[in-house]
Amino acid sequence: MNLFNYKLIYFLGIGGIGMSALARYFNHYGIKVAGYDKTPTALTSELQAEGIDIHFDENVDYLNYLLAEYEKENILIVYTPAVPKDHAEFVFVQKENYTLKKRAEVLGEITKQFKTIAVAGTHGKTTTSSLVAHILKTAGFDCYAFLGGITKNYNTNLLLGNKQPTENTFVVVEADEYDRSFLTLHPYMGVITSVDADHLDIYGDVSYMHESYTMFANQVSDKGHLIVKKNVDNTLSLKVKRHTYAVNLEADFCAKNVEIHDGDFYFDVASSLSYLSNAVLGIPGLHNVENATAAVAVAQLLNIDNTVIKEALQSFGGVKRRFDYRVKTKNVIYIDDYAHHPEELKAAIGAAKALYPAKKITGIFQPHLFTRTRDFADGFADSLDMLDECLLLDIYPARELPIEGITSAMLLSKMKSTNKKVLQKNEVLNYLKEHNTEVLLTLGAGDIDMLVEPIEGFLKKKMEVSS
Repeated sequence: MNLFNYKLIYFLGIGGIGMSALARYFNHYGIKVAGYDKTPTALTSELQAEGIDIHFDENVDYLNYLLAEYEKENILIVYTPAVPKDHAEFVFVQKENYTLKKRAEVLGEITKQFKTIAVAGTHGKTTTSSLVAHILKTAGFDCYAFLGGITKNYNTNLLLGNKQPTENTFVVVEADEYDRSFLTLHPYMGVITSVDADHLDIYGDVSYMHESYTMFANQVSDKGHLIVKKNVDNTLSLKVKRHTYAVNLEADFCAKNVEIHDGDFYFDVASSLSYLSNAVLGIPGLHNVENATAAVAVAQLLNIDNTVIKEALQSFGGVKRRFDYRVKTKNVIYIDDYAHHPEELKAAIGAAKALYPAKKITGIFQPHLFTRTRDFADGFADSLDMLDECLLLDIYPARELPIEGITSAMLLSKMKSTNKKVLQKNEVLNYLKEHNTEVLLTLGAGDIDMLVEPIEGFLKKKMEVSS
């Protein structure tokens, strides 16, 4: 399939982080790109500013008008599984027999022309893949990247290399386990960061999810490298050759001597290839030291010099919505994080507690999906109990219909903490006006991100008035 033969590529769900990177890629190469999404966001506004036509209502008449300008064989429709099967435009393009491909299939086709470095895992893959791409860029590699977040160093989720790829051109991609999407990839190098249970609405049982990760591992090229977090390889019962990495555990790439100085994380990485000493990571959190160790493994296996690796680690600005400092002063700290799984919450809250042990930690959490809330309710309750104060928003449904008895109030009832409350989104700012916070976290993968700028603006204005 030669994707560049298409004259129009239409995206159903163009505002998604993975879909928008693909849209930007084709738009960059001069192919007409258009799309639909449910609601306007900062990201869809950026796409529109880049010349991409986007609309926000299920408008078959408009879509038919748009498609009529092109021959059917010159049109590709790309969709995300998050689009409901009864979506009017989705039903229309199916009925009219347009060429229809999942996002993962298209990404798989694109990566065939590059040496692919694919990062998989329930969590950690966005930061790890972004860090790998940053190291490669710092080292002067010809490198593309399709990322699951907006990197602060480049302010985009798409990094571009030279227009004419060669056999030494790399592409870094997130390998999405949802709907087994990552099985469209056949990477030169593969990384697996974690295999905690998730997406059980798709897999039904964690054993099937683990089976999919094992299949992904088996697709990594014999000429390349598979890099797996220590003990994850045992969980998957991997038979193929791999390198392991860990923090403070015996592994092929081991982070040790981790210390925190003035909010910065210092560490060494020991491996059979070389010893990287006194590295400074540009983003906080022990979980990010672990992510960085995976990235160091990739870099050292590609023979990148330790001096370059250390430079890239220290200059890495992180990813928006991944332990993302929005306000950072002596008296007020506000951090926004995408955490939407119990283990991710534990990592984000744990990092905040490690950095600010003497301060009160307040978290505003929006659960994502009814099924995930149901499947991991006890885990969510345990993680949220780490907070000194917990404010819960209603569950963000995404693609799902409500499930009886599965609510934020149910989650609240499972928590042992007494300092907890369910709030509506429109009540958050008033609550913050009436209550002082020392360290505030917003957590979740739904539309809680729409509160980030208002909260940031309120806190900064409050500081101006008090000073």
